[in-house]
Amino acid sequence: MSVEHTLWAHDATGLADLVRKGELSPLELTDAGIARAEATRPEINATAEPLYEAARARARTVDRSLPLAGVPFAIKDLGIAIKGVPTHGGSRVPAWLADVDSVLTERYLAAGLVPIVTSTSPEYGLRLMTESKAFGITRNPWDTGHTSGGSSGGAAALVAAGVVPVAHASDGGGSIRVPSACTGLVGLKTSRGRVPLTPLVSESWYGMVVDHAVTRSVRDSALLLDLTHGADSLSPYAAHEPKGTFAAGAARDPGKLRLAVYRKSPLGLPISAETLAALDTAVALAREGGHTVEDIDLPFIGRDFFADFARSVASAVAGTMRAEALRVGRPVIGDIERATRVLARFGELTSAGETYTGLQRLHATSRRLIAETSQYDAVLMPIIAHPPLACGAMDPKGADDLIETLLDKLHLTPLLKLKPVFDQLMDKSLFFTHWPAIQNVSGQPSIALPVYVTDSGLPLGIQAAGRPGDEETLLSLAAQMEKISGWLDRRAPLMVPS
Repeated sequence: MSVEHTLWAHDATGLADLVRKGELSPLELTDAGIARAEATRPEINATAEPLYEAARARARTVDRSLPLAGVPFAIKDLGIAIKGVPTHGGSRVPAWLADVDSVLTERYLAAGLVPIVTSTSPEYGLRLMTESKAFGITRNPWDTGHTSGGSSGGAAALVAAGVVPVAHASDGGGSIRVPSACTGLVGLKTSRGRVPLTPLVSESWYGMVVDHAVTRSVRDSALLLDLTHGADSLSPYAAHEPKGTFAAGAARDPGKLRLAVYRKSPLGLPISAETLAALDTAVALAREGGHTVEDIDLPFIGRDFFADFARSVASAVAGTMRAEALRVGRPVIGDIERATRVLARFGELTSAGETYTGLQRLHATSRRLIAETSQYDAVLMPIIAHPPLACGAMDPKGADDLIETLLDKLHLTPLLKLKPVFDQLMDKSLFFTHWPAIQNVSGQPSIALPVYVTDSGLPLGIQAAGRPGDEETLLSLAAQMEKISGWLDRRAPLMVPS
């Protein structure tokens, strides 16, 4: 078996075992990852910055006793610092060159991982499809005519294509779970405060953004979380301490769990038959595992909740554009994409009082959600309302394009204060992904489960949301479902090594 095939076939834990046993060298693995990154790059377009020479230098000296020694890795081109590596944030705004490593980067390196690329993101992570003016379209290795999701779509495409077995990702409104659902991967959105974002920021998007990874296997997600979680001296808060290790949680039998399933769209928008079939598949797997599953409703999670979320994000984007202008030393409004510009201008129109009041409503709803679902070990619900969309499917067209053009060119952003105009743009932004932002607001952990493949051969994952701080139960449930379903053996058909 070639080294490339070994890389393609194994998860990170398995590859690290081979390195420890001396069956593979870190440099062999790194070279295989680099070769596969270059070979697949024209097909999936998932690389922002190649790190090849630094990766080879690291592979030559990495301590082979480290938990993930020599395993090729990708770090997202957004919200994390790698010393000496340009960070673009998926934008044409001049790149930022970090002079320090993020705490999370330090922890990845301490685990023995070898970053070979940074992965693509949509501009500032604002779309749930990874398409940008700066880098173009990132494509799904299962079918390159379709999206790999966003905003961690580059990370997911690289893992699904077998370039790396695990990749850093972040999630502010579904950006770990949506790409996982689109590419057949495990994607754990961690509890708020589980993984530090320091020293770049104390929190992002009012605490809604979390960092972790997209992975092939549940055990990789658990092991990587063991190696990276925990507050540092600059962290403003921390998630509940786990009872044991996350790896032990993934390895244990979950016992008999009490689960719920939420089937409705909180936005009242259409849900495809395939999405409902994927949810039914997850329910069937859970019942096969011995768990009870009951249907619930969440009537207090509705359009007003998502409108408050959208306004909060808009205000955060406005602040980010101010910070970028200060960093670059000039206005950046002409560098950014039209949709980002409209969102930033709307954020400038939203007063501090409106933002604060909206956040308080979101927190109140979150407290109710956590209280009313605490009787369940996890709640199953969709991630994406439709199978992975065709590339370009979320670009504004027709009336949507006209409205966005007018809002931008004529500076008519105040029209977004009108509910019909705001609702139309919100529905356009969220018609693909109705649910993931719920857990970003509540701070709960949620894990994407690759339970289903459509008749056309596209993955379609669902999620299990847990109690705050209880990733262990989610990992235990996910590992059991992984074993029952056999999803770990599924691979994208792109450029399968001989």
